[in-house]
Amino acid sequence: MRPPRRLRHGEEATLVEHLDELRSRILISLATLIVGTIVAFVFQHQILHWLSQPLPPARRKQGLLTLGVAEPFLVTFKISIWAGLGLAFPVVLWQIWGFFAPAVAERSQRLVAAFVAFSSALLGGGVVFAYYVVLPAALKFLTSYNEQSFNIQIRATDYYNFVLLTLVGVGVVFELPVFVLALVRLGVLTSQRLRHTRRLGYFIVAVVAVALPGIDPVTTTLEAIPLFVLYEGSIWLSVLMERYWMRQPDNDYEPVDMDGWDEE
Repeated sequence: MRPPRRLRHGEEATLVEHLDELRSRILISLATLIVGTIVAFVFQHQILHWLSQPLPPARRKQGLLTLGVAEPFLVTFKISIWAGLGLAFPVVLWQIWGFFAPAVAERSQRLVAAFVAFSSALLGGGVVFAYYVVLPAALKFLTSYNEQSFNIQIRATDYYNFVLLTLVGVGVVFELPVFVLALVRLGVLTSQRLRHTRRLGYFIVAVVAVALPGIDPVTTTLEAIPLFVLYEGSIWLSVLMERYWMRQPDNDYEPVDMDGWDEE
């Protein structure tokens, strides 16, 4: 299977050619996912060890509990798929971009590429923050709460689900600046409106933090703090980007009408 040729901006192609390109890119993405899953399965012990590190030392020594005959294999295979998806993510993202890039002007393609790099950095930062800050504090609190009243044993399925959801959830919500900038670029929001509705934005951020994995106050607090910082940073980043877009010679940026909004 040959890699599909990336069309140039404005280059015409038939429906059959577009469908053939889409099929090729989907097959490449699936093949990369399969290869990534196989690689992750080969290194399953290292991955399981890495995911168990946020546990308190006493709990790691105690080990995780399994209750079904097939549970050890199913849990390992599920984690391998998630890890394979992480390994294949850059290739999948590149295939998606390669398919839609011809519809974007050459100058805008560089801006989109910068946004993708910025988004990837935020996603990686969210995963690192969740692994080194959120999970250790949350697991220490949750696995020792009322331990004098309970025989606390941690089931492998529940533990790895909690860890994966936390890593993915925090990584995704770290994309908040990209989401806000996209709304500003589309003209749905402006930096001025974001400043005027700052308190409403903080409330929404708090609701998102509560909705993330981990209902205990420790996890929620640790997840909320960076979200508040990211939201405030999004406002000022929107100010800078608005000024940049307005200075462009072929400016097509049209902010929403702010008439009727009171000054701060």
